[in-house]
Amino acid sequence: MAQTQVRALPGTLPAPEPGPDLPEPPAARTPPSFRTVLRYRYCSRLLFASVAARLPLGMVPIALILAAKADGHSLATASLLAAVYGLAPALGLPVLGRIADLRGLQLPCHLGAVLVAAALTILTLAGTNHLPLAFACAALAGAGCPPVEGALRSLWPTLLPDGAHVRTAYALDSSTQEIVYVCGPALAIAAASVVSPSTALALAAAATLAGTAVFATTQPARTWRAPHRRPDRLGALRPPAMRPLLASLIFLGATVGALDVAGIVASERHEAPWLAGALPAVFSAAGLIGGTLFVRFQPTTTTPRPSHLLAVAALYAACWLPLLSPAPPSVILLLAILPGALFVPLLTVASLALTSLAPVGTSTEAVGWLSSAMRLGLAAGTALAGPLGGHFSVPLLAAALCALILAARTAPGPVPTAAT
Repeated sequence: MAQTQVRALPGTLPAPEPGPDLPEPPAARTPPSFRTVLRYRYCSRLLFASVAARLPLGMVPIALILAAKADGHSLATASLLAAVYGLAPALGLPVLGRIADLRGLQLPCHLGAVLVAAALTILTLAGTNHLPLAFACAALAGAGCPPVEGALRSLWPTLLPDGAHVRTAYALDSSTQEIVYVCGPALAIAAASVVSPSTALALAAAATLAGTAVFATTQPARTWRAPHRRPDRLGALRPPAMRPLLASLIFLGATVGALDVAGIVASERHEAPWLAGALPAVFSAAGLIGGTLFVRFQPTTTTPRPSHLLAVAALYAACWLPLLSPAPPSVILLLAILPGALFVPLLTVASLALTSLAPVGTSTEAVGWLSSAMRLGLAAGTALAGPLGGHFSVPLLAAALCALILAARTAPGPVPTAAT
């Protein structure tokens, strides 16, 4: 059998050539599974540590609302406090990501964790009675979120042998984000109910410190350095195609923010309070299933073509159409599986496209901008869905705009690849 040349991704060790008596690597025929990726050294530890470090993103908003209400503030004030926390990472993550690309992962990860823990500890001890202090601490806790998501995606190519494994790792990472936003609020509510809202804030601070410490002290995180980059103020935003891609991700995030409001409105209309919590949970669970199926049937190309991204975005938008028809709560939950199952594959393909566009030495910052776009969209979708009646047409419109922006930037040929 002729020897087969296996090309390594930029930033990884060269893949060995199979000997004449060895079969072709199975990855050429069968996409690697989540379990296969997690068997590689450091992958499980880094993934689980990053989930722990990101868990406060799902815990803190609801904990802030419960703490503010317990201190006698109105729901409007409590929601505004949570919104400040939710928007602050949109500013902090790209900055910390750029520091990571310039100075390594340890400094921004540890710095962010300390800032988050300090801010949440102040809120735990002082409460929310002094509103200016509470808002300042909420902003600091959000802006200081450690850039573990971008760091993990920068590390995947150095830990895994080829592009197929990296694509599976991206899908796995996108799927675990659903855990953050399902388990986070549940954990915060449980801690607040059993003990107090301040306990939920303290638990979030502990999760940030512990998860970040485990992540940043692994050998790959300690030794990773981004490739040398030219000084550039725009950094990851330099490629013209990057900006419309990020704009489309804002609308993708808006679909999720609008869905939460739509679930509340639908629960009131059908007098089914359980629907408000069940709808986002089903959407997230469907995302986990969709991510698993995406790995099983993922395309064979290392870098997604713009047409791939546009096709998934168009299908995602179409999946919202059945929710426009009147339906009982049980049917609404079933219909929510359709867009939910496409969300993780769409986010995964978008992440791969964004990473491929990022200039050399800006991979962590690029993922920071991705997170910023998603969080801005999430906040905007939540804010606009209420005045627009909380109808399912709002996430449909956001998904359609996401697809239209991608259609405007689509050109023949693959997305240009840059080393990350």
